[in-house]
Order: sequence, then structure tokens, then C-alpha cells
Amino acid sequence: MRIFARAHQLPTRLAAAAVILNSGVEKTGADEQAAAGLHGMASGTYPFLAGMEPKAFVRLLSRSEIALGAALLAPFVPSLLAGAALTGFAAGLLGLYLRTPGMRKEGSLRPTQNGTAIAKDVWLLGIGLSLLIEELGDRDHH
Repeated sequence: MRIFARAHQLPTRLAAAAVILNSGVEKTGADEQAAAGLHGMASGTYPFLAGMEPKAFVRLLSRSEIALGAALLAPFVPSLLAGAALTGFAAGLLGLYLRTPGMRKEGSLRPTQNGTAIAKDVWLLGIGLSLLIEELGDRDHH
């Protein structure tokens, strides 16, 4: 496993990091109402989260986003690790999109107006998978 990110991976890592880091920082100041809304949406899709207190959930989510954003920014974090973390995070977001009522048009993958904000996070999945495929493919060639 490479220790440093390759130079051509840095722009996509930086783009993803900027969005995720900003999202995490924004959530640090979430009030009770915002926390309840985020927790309600997440626990509706992922029932194992229902037992968490909303503020604790948002605090954990915020710290996770900040950690992921920082890992993507740090060129010494291997792209295989960063890509795996980003892929998992993006898959969770897309799970919300696919499983939350009202996010998609009836019988379609196309987003409703409410679903567009989450559906567009498919680019995060693309970046994560690209990092993984490149790093795993490179291992096969050595």
C-alpha cells in the first residue's frame, strides 16, 4: 500500500474533503431542532440509530465528517484507506436517498426536488471507488 497519495489524486481528494469538512463543521453548532431532523431522517433509514440521542448522533456525525475530510486532505493518508472510508460514507448517504420516501420520483431513480441534495452526492461515491480501484488495481500489477 502506498503511503502517500499520488499527485493526480489530490484534486479529487481535495474537492471531496472541502465539502465533507464543511458539512462536519456546520453540524458542530446544530441546535435541538436540526439535530432531531437529521437524526429522524437517518434513523428512519438506519433503524439501529433510533436508540441514539439526537444531539449525540449529530455530534458523532460531525466528528466523523471532520475526520474523513481531514484524512482526505492529508496526503500521507493512503488513498486505499481514504477511498475505502469515502466509499463507505457515500454509500451511507446514497442509502438515505434510495430508502427515504419522497427522495425519488415514483418508480424511478431520478430525484425529486427534496432528493436532489443527497442524490448529487453520488460523485463522492465515484471518487471513493476511483481511489479504491486505482490502488487495488495497482497492487495487482506489482
